[in-house]
Amino acid sequence: MGEKILIADDEKDILSFLKDSLLEENYVVMEASNGEEAIQKAKSQPDLILLDIMMPHKDGLEVCREIRNMVHCPIIFLTAKETEQDKIQGFAAGGDDFVTKPFSIIELKARIKAHLRREKRKASQGKSRLIFDDLIIDLTEKTVYCKNQPVLFTKKEFHIIELLSMHCGQVFSKEQIYEKIWGYDAVGDASGIAEHIKKIRQKLTAAGVVKNHIATVWGVGYRWEKI
Repeated sequence: MGEKILIADDEKDILSFLKDSLLEENYVVMEASNGEEAIQKAKSQPDLILLDIMMPHKDGLEVCREIRNMVHCPIIFLTAKETEQDKIQGFAAGGDDFVTKPFSIIELKARIKAHLRREKRKASQGKSRLIFDDLIIDLTEKTVYCKNQPVLFTKKEFHIIELLSMHCGQVFSKEQIYEKIWGYDAVGDASGIAEHIKKIRQKLTAAGVVKNHIATVWGVGYRWEKI
């Protein structure tokens, strides 16, 4: 049985077309026609979600924010518009990629496969933990602990922590962070990285982490510090 993909879109023609196209690739397909239904279907832990931004009841951004701490799979936004502000909001909500309507089904399938391959590579990595005083980063569980209590991060937030902490002291520019986490084949830019860093810092502080492990190197980027 293939990977499980949730498609959330209120346009019946697009929903049907995407379902048929993905069934041809032997994926298991679930459907949702509005935001509330998408949230309920996401509880079944799909391997990837195609999420339309403009939907009734709750739009794709609201849905993404609500499910991001519940699911860790890639989320690809389907959108009729793709401005820089849309991308910033989408990445901040926890999205991984954008595909603009009308889209090429061949390109969309390629993006889906690329994201799923990336997830398999990450899952195959050996068990390891990074420890910084009271802060523990479990690379296998994809979880951060402060004083043995889990701190909830979105998938992208955790991958930023993972990248920086595994290369302690090394400075990464916003562009490097974006390319390493979103991938070279992603459509977008690094403009949302600062917002992700801000949220990571806020969550760590709220969890009781006193030290600021993510240092800003002005004009260059960010680095992880043991302190």
